[in-house]
Amino acid sequence: MWKYYAVLSAFFAALTAILAKCGVSGINSNLATAIRTAVILIITWGIVLVTGGLSQMKELSRRNLMFLVLSGIATGLSWLFYFKALQLGDVSKIAPVDKLSVAFAVVLGFLFLHETVSIHVLIGTALIISGSLVILAGGK
Repeated sequence: MWKYYAVLSAFFAALTAILAKCGVSGINSNLATAIRTAVILIITWGIVLVTGGLSQMKELSRRNLMFLVLSGIATGLSWLFYFKALQLGDVSKIAPVDKLSVAFAVVLGFLFLHETVSIHVLIGTALIISGSLVILAGGK
């Protein structure tokens, strides 16, 4: 089942890049990121409230909160840099290079979470890195 969610995530990430490129045109990229974040905040809290997820707040540990806050900081920084890149460059170059995050996640998952990495994951990661390097070497 996770595969369907992953493909949907990839599709909406692609759509996000196109829509964001159009939306960031002529405005401050940080303002664009703030608007996007406000929309996400409203939607996600709405889903939590509708699905009854708010009742799990009391189950959160300090560890959960710490890592979620750190994840939020990383997400915010990622979005700020992504929107700035979109403001300055082409989606067709930025979106694939942004997917280097996959390679970083594989390496970090191996180092810090002690996840096993199959040959399929290694090959896929190598292809992502190779593709990103080809795009980055293309200049401009």
